[in-house]
Amino acid sequence: MRLLIVEDEKRLALSLARGLTAEGYAVDVVHDGREGLHQASEGTYDLVILDIMLPGLNGYRVCAALRGAGHDVPILMLTAKDGEYDEAEGLDTGADDYLTKPFSYVVLVARVKALLRRRGQGAGASPVHVHGDLKVDTAARRVFLGEDEIALTAKEFSVLEQLVLRAGEVVSKSEILEHVWDFAYDGDPNIVEVYVSTLRRKLRAGLIRTVRGAGYRLETSP
Repeated sequence: MRLLIVEDEKRLALSLARGLTAEGYAVDVVHDGREGLHQASEGTYDLVILDIMLPGLNGYRVCAALRGAGHDVPILMLTAKDGEYDEAEGLDTGADDYLTKPFSYVVLVARVKALLRRRGQGAGASPVHVHGDLKVDTAARRVFLGEDEIALTAKEFSVLEQLVLRAGEVVSKSEILEHVWDFAYDGDPNIVEVYVSTLRRKLRAGLIRTVRGAGYRLETSP
């Protein structure tokens, strides 16, 4: 899952990004309302965490512009304000949820997971994907091979998740990088190969096929 944080308090934004990255999400961060609107409009995000008090454009206007342009990405609004009017205004512009600062990080993560789960259920998608003896629960972030639970790191799970969600299709290395690593990543793109090799070792060698020059495919046959 790829998240966008639009927050001008840089220490808070960095703290949230580090925490959510550790949870297994790819996280991009911007500190200005106009840049946030541009990123949210151009990028493929699963959720946007949007502060209200922003330079350039405030969060209300960013949210309204996204909804006006037809973007249905879940939006979790953050604000230092408190009051029913502020919450109503945020929700009226199209936000999906609202969190008042200061907030518990644990609560924020719970809200993020709930919004992502709700979006998946709204699309008719099940969080549990079964392919032969492989079972991947994207909500609980658990993986089973036969009767055995397989322990994966957050990044390993995120790479596997991208392949599972498009099982039987070829997923390119660049698509995996885009969804699992943030847009500021400028390291070796062959990092994807390292994680795929680790997944093959932990799961089964033939489960993930390399399609030369195109990417990887999760085999769907038993």
